[in-house]
Amino acid sequence: MTATVTAAIDAAVSALRSGEIQWSRTDLAARRRLLEQIHANTAGHAQEWIEAAARIKKLTLDSPLLGEEWVSGPYSLLTGAAALAESLLALEQGHSPVDGYPMRPAPGGRTAVEVFPHGIFDALLLNGFRAEVWSRPGVDAESVRARAGLGQRTPTDTGGVGVVLGAGNIFSIAPLDVLYQLYADNRVVALKLNPITDPLLPVLEKIFAPMIERGFLRLITGGPDVGSALVHHPGVDAVHITGSAITHDAIVFGTGAEAEKNRAAGTPALAKPITSELGGVSPTIVVPGRWSSADLRFQAEHLATQRLHNNGYNCIAAQVAVISADWPQKERFLAELRAAIGRAPQRPDYYPGSADRVAAARRTYPHAQAIGPRTLIEGMAPDRHEPALHTEYFAPVLGVIELPGDPAEFLARAVRVCNAEIEGTLGANIIAHPTTIKRLGERFESAVAELRYGTIAINAWTGLGYLTARASWGAFPGHTLADIQSGIGVVHNALLIAEPERTVVRGPFRPAPRSLLHGEFSLSPKPPWFVTNRTGATTLRRLTDFAKNPGIAALPAIFASALRG
Repeated sequence: MTATVTAAIDAAVSALRSGEIQWSRTDLAARRRLLEQIHANTAGHAQEWIEAAARIKKLTLDSPLLGEEWVSGPYSLLTGAAALAESLLALEQGHSPVDGYPMRPAPGGRTAVEVFPHGIFDALLLNGFRAEVWSRPGVDAESVRARAGLGQRTPTDTGGVGVVLGAGNIFSIAPLDVLYQLYADNRVVALKLNPITDPLLPVLEKIFAPMIERGFLRLITGGPDVGSALVHHPGVDAVHITGSAITHDAIVFGTGAEAEKNRAAGTPALAKPITSELGGVSPTIVVPGRWSSADLRFQAEHLATQRLHNNGYNCIAAQVAVISADWPQKERFLAELRAAIGRAPQRPDYYPGSADRVAAARRTYPHAQAIGPRTLIEGMAPDRHEPALHTEYFAPVLGVIELPGDPAEFLARAVRVCNAEIEGTLGANIIAHPTTIKRLGERFESAVAELRYGTIAINAWTGLGYLTARASWGAFPGHTLADIQSGIGVVHNALLIAEPERTVVRGPFRPAPRSLLHGEFSLSPKPPWFVTNRTGATTLRRLTDFAKNPGIAALPAIFASALRG
């Protein structure tokens, strides 16, 4: 690293040290106004953001896949900033951020806070979807209420300088991580962009101008050497990374012989706190039941979406489907799954190393099926070593495990396999017919409670948990630096709930109007984030426009586009 780069890092950290003093003197009302400015700037530069994203991901500006960029880019930052601003307003007024949110007892002595829907617009736009944040066991509602607010409960007690090492796959991750450091952890931030996202630097500078001008944020580009120099800088107090466990361990322990020595001695090379969101191998449990032909097709498209959104370059992309070997409809479902994978739009492999990872999976599993550039691995089992259960391919590769049993036996086995045999704890999905859920009763709810994942989605995708600003996002608690799995800590969590355990998302088994015809009270059609949705780009762009300035007049156009999907 050159002396010029070293000097630039020193100057950035020194400026942030001064900015921390100013941050400690910034009251809640002023901090809230900064969020409102960031919201307005995101609205004003959303199109520029999307154009940069399209260049990075090699998509044309008329690509139907740009819907993914609208919703996982500007939309996520707009809703995140707005929700955080609401929490600060509550604190300004002497309230808890969770006041007014329904709470209920959850299994295991936990408390569940209903964070979605929040208000009439949520209930209309995603009718039939719900999300709860669950506390850790033994935490009652009053404790949740009293502790919500985190660093903003004592705004003058700042946390120093933090470094955020940004992700290269989903472009709202780094901006939202910055906001969490500033507001939840109450520290100023140096954001080091992933080199993939360097073309977004100009638009991020415009969006975060109010923070940059006041010395609360610095945006930095460069390779791994710059990131290493930043995290080890003596003026930096804490680090947050979104990436792979391999990158995390290289930062914490070093590389090669040095890393082995540090691990053995229990002496990390990084002697400062680090939080992380590191992905893993996410499962989808498909509970057997009596499904119609339309159900089989829809849920196959659902599972294909869970794998193929952003071409599989998601830390929460489903990589293993767990299905019942005794399900009479198993072969029909697998046939629909192959067809859904084949129908999904083709897209460039923009993420470095993708083709190599696909090739490695096909070498490991010679019997794997190539469906265009995608790979489906059937015939896996948990009773022998399966590389696909422990290797995050971060590419369009999906495996299938079969387990025996009727719905109750199968679900119990599936939970044990997911908890014990599959790498990572970021998210797990369950797809189950409403009648099956009803028949299982408490056994189903116990299975949800027993799953050790930071987000669990029932008849929905855990990606919706990422998009829900007030939900928590991160690994299941309990990992250590020596066994990091999917990471330590959470982000998003706009209600600033102290130490949440998980988010639980629930959605309708069928889209409207079939949902209504079968007794599900949901008006939502096929979700616009489905990779097979014909109008997803239009719907999600309009949803982003709505998030800029919510109002009832915008709803008809959103509904019209969604229904055509």
